[in-house]
Amino acid sequence: MVGSKDLKSIPGSERTPVDNAKEVGTPDPNEVVQVTVVLRSKGSDKQMASMREMSAKSLKDRRYLSREELSAANAPDSDDIAKIEEFAHEHGLTVVKESPESSSIFLSGTVAALSKAFGTKLSMYDSPTGKYRGRVGPIQVPADLAPLIVAVLGLDNRKVARPHIVRREQGGAAVGPAVQRSYTPPQLAKRYNFPTGLDGSNQCVAIIEFGGGYKAEDIEAYSQLVGVTPPTVVPISVDGAGNTPGSEADGEVALDTETVAGVAPKAKIVVYFAPNTTNGWFDAINAAVNDKNNNPTVISISWGGSESRQPGQFIQAVNQACQAAAAVGITIFCSAGDDGSRCDTGDHRAHVEFPASSPYVIGCGGTRLDPSTETVWNDGAGSATGGGISEVFPLPDWQANANVPPCVNPGGKVGRGVPDIAGDADPMTGYVILLDGQQEVIGGTSAVAPLWAGLMALINQKLGKPVGYLNPLLYNQLASAGVFNDITVGNNGFLHIPCYYATTGWDACTGLGTPNGAALLQALSNI
Repeated sequence: MVGSKDLKSIPGSERTPVDNAKEVGTPDPNEVVQVTVVLRSKGSDKQMASMREMSAKSLKDRRYLSREELSAANAPDSDDIAKIEEFAHEHGLTVVKESPESSSIFLSGTVAALSKAFGTKLSMYDSPTGKYRGRVGPIQVPADLAPLIVAVLGLDNRKVARPHIVRREQGGAAVGPAVQRSYTPPQLAKRYNFPTGLDGSNQCVAIIEFGGGYKAEDIEAYSQLVGVTPPTVVPISVDGAGNTPGSEADGEVALDTETVAGVAPKAKIVVYFAPNTTNGWFDAINAAVNDKNNNPTVISISWGGSESRQPGQFIQAVNQACQAAAAVGITIFCSAGDDGSRCDTGDHRAHVEFPASSPYVIGCGGTRLDPSTETVWNDGAGSATGGGISEVFPLPDWQANANVPPCVNPGGKVGRGVPDIAGDADPMTGYVILLDGQQEVIGGTSAVAPLWAGLMALINQKLGKPVGYLNPLLYNQLASAGVFNDITVGNNGFLHIPCYYATTGWDACTGLGTPNGAALLQALSNI
């Protein structure tokens, strides 16, 4: 028999109810639920050492892993898998599949069986963000299994994150100069000096979505509107989710796909639709990382949530997936949030968004782009760029010379600075999109991630290979190469919440700045 009667909590698995949630009953004990058990991989330490070594290398000297090599490196020990399978069978759980490339096993079982197996009680809650199946406290497993398990994801199906779009209010007053402006992606590409003569041919950009959907006719009509070739867009279902237009999240999907299409129209766009749950997030990123058919080299994620509201096991598991992306040469761009330093929390402290705070992700901040000036985007609560200092991830070696300040919260923790770069995000100077046949203007750091993803597709096309793990290059070879428009005016605070101010060089509002695309390509060609 696997394990013993002694139970041990999985570190970082503790959960508390959503703010203002009320327990309203218990789920059907016979409901079948699927969970993802993330295991330690035999090559994780070696992979982390390899990433540190790669951080110091120039682009020309790098060699990324193939997806086959990643799968071999990440595969858990066979004895560990056998122990988890025996544990599952003893508790009446089904092994749906093993995923060696993501160091995980998918298990399914009834609510009653899963609750008993993982030493927790599942309840139903009603919260301001909707009803969900949740738990309180840690997940527990037999003591001899606990060291094998990084995370158990999916028992709790509360929403993990939200999309980072901000719609321009029709007839609303502009902040700053009393003029509302909008841009199409080709216009922004010109404004930011994206390299010309490139279209993203032979490239694949992955977009990860946790709700909503797109209509092919919108994308085709939009391409005609902005004067580009309609792109190839491929939807992929993860954990049962799919391209399902008809919700508020459609605006996010439209913004993401149409922005990439407007910048790199001949790049294949693959949209991975997943549930907005802990296992949905982990499984979606890994689906893109390990997609051997489409081979994306760029990932855009325009969803996120405050670090402070995510369980440690989830952050560790998703960060592990982002590290795997870097190892195979995928660049991930992730929006830094739209609620300033408050980050959708109510504790009067400064926070940063995850996964933008992952050291394997490029965090994307936001600006206001007027005809002759560019400043930090800050229109107040719910409409201001995120950014700050991580209280989860330490300061990376490659950010050591960026003058990252201590966190403005009491205690002044020194950690990973967010964002890394920026782009136009203010809805008052927002992006023209087409949704349900109607033009609309949308802003938010959601737009910055796909804008940069499109630029990276152009750069990869020209270089003939993926740039991949961009973070250390940004702060070492590129920081002083004249490839950024430095933003030095503004802050991301409001309502007396501690915040950060723009300054010369890197800052926790707009990172290193907005792109000079052609200069960035030239600099990368020489390193």
